[in-house]
Amino acid sequence: MKKRTLRNRIILAVALAVMLAQAAEPAHAVSKEMVQLQTQVQQLLDMVQRLQSTLDTKFALMQNLAQQTADQATQMTTTVNALQQKLDAQNQAQSGKVDTISGQVQSLNDSVDELKSRIAKLDQSVQSLQAQLQQMQSQPNPATMPGATPGTAPNGTVPAAPDTKPAPGVLAPGADGQAGGQTNMAPGGAPAVQAPPLQETYQSAVRDFNAGHYQLAASEFGDVVHYYPLDDLAGTSQFYLGEIAYQQQNYNDAVNDYNALLEGFSGNAKAPAAQLHKGYALLAMNKKQAGIDELRELIRRHPQTPEAARARSKLNGMGVRITAAR
Repeated sequence: MKKRTLRNRIILAVALAVMLAQAAEPAHAVSKEMVQLQTQVQQLLDMVQRLQSTLDTKFALMQNLAQQTADQATQMTTTVNALQQKLDAQNQAQSGKVDTISGQVQSLNDSVDELKSRIAKLDQSVQSLQAQLQQMQSQPNPATMPGATPGTAPNGTVPAAPDTKPAPGVLAPGADGQAGGQTNMAPGGAPAVQAPPLQETYQSAVRDFNAGHYQLAASEFGDVVHYYPLDDLAGTSQFYLGEIAYQQQNYNDAVNDYNALLEGFSGNAKAPAAQLHKGYALLAMNKKQAGIDELRELIRRHPQTPEAARARSKLNGMGVRITAAR
């Protein structure tokens, strides 16, 4: 629009100059100067046309460059969006792999805990059998003693039966010879409440916990702790009770359950995780210094564990020094 206005102004100026020149001379007298003026005007018009053509060419070139720039920007935006989608997909895949590995590690830890419990039970069974065998071997055989009748002691009394009570954590054989749950005897010899089987109860509790059935899992873990308080699975069950309370944001009960594991089963495989989550629970209860101290203690006691690495990351995120100032 500006170029067209400029050209019109130039043409108007030239036309005005021609008209002035024609008015200054008589109509019948065409002088040499008039011819020169007309020639100059024609040259000026030619120059204006060439200028217009040049401007049109450059404008078309600028339009073409602007279109190319817009196309390149569109392609760049498309490329960036595709790259972002790939990065998001890779992040999701990595997150899924981490969750899968965490679940596998948790299952492996549970299997190791179960194996340790079985080994402890076998060791207790062997010790109980050895004690019974030694007791039987140390008693004299009444049948080989002079003046004694079979089944009687030298003084004529019936010898007491050897103590066959199994060691703690060993299940007594049932009527069919199979090992069953422990049975508490009420006064008068009547059987009281029978303890549930240890392994089945624990495994069922773990399945219910993983399925999110926290109330049922808490009851089953509580049975393990109540009926088998000396077994290592009782400590693991205590950890899961703390986890259930933690998931339900009942942080005070969670801290108590974690303390029960840390104080009664300090060598349990779940001890580092219990101490880490205890620190988290204390922080959630606005007990900042107590939570920081718990995380520092975890790093000191179990420096090479994944839980210690998570504790370091948590403290660094809070801007807290890993080692307390002395």
